[in-house]
Amino acid sequence: MKILIIYDSFFGNTEQIARAIGNVLGTHKDAGTLRVSDAKQEQLTGLELLIVGSPTRAFRPTEAINNFLKGIALGGLKGVKVAAFDTGIAMSDMKSSALRILVKIAGYAAKPIAGRLKKKGGDLVLPPEGFWVKGTEGPLKEGELERAAEWAKRINEVRKLC
Repeated sequence: MKILIIYDSFFGNTEQIARAIGNVLGTHKDAGTLRVSDAKQEQLTGLELLIVGSPTRAFRPTEAINNFLKGIALGGLKGVKVAAFDTGIAMSDMKSSALRILVKIAGYAAKPIAGRLKKKGGDLVLPPEGFWVKGTEGPLKEGELERAAEWAKRINEVRKLC
């Protein structure tokens, strides 16, 4: 496989985003979209592009995504283009000002995912991206699947230029 999208999902929102990304990049015969529980470290061998996504849980990626990323050897992503995304509630939709302050400080899941991918040797092709849900369980806000598809197209364009 040349392109791999690995995600975790609790309520199906992050999975929908991952699949929207995969539908764009899936035009390549060597592309796959996998839930993190089905992903194996050996599938990273020979990759050109790795995209990792997670719902934001307590301001960070899920434990399963964290464990998968920890399992990648230092330098294990050398020469691999990488990107990261998350799903979460937009600050503008948060009713609690205390929660908005916490999010400003702690952030969402995509940024730490991107940092770990880079630390393992990956070459970040675009800044981490967040996709928005309505409430804790979703659904996705209107237009987010289309935005995910556009993000995937940009990743593909940048990847080809590198």
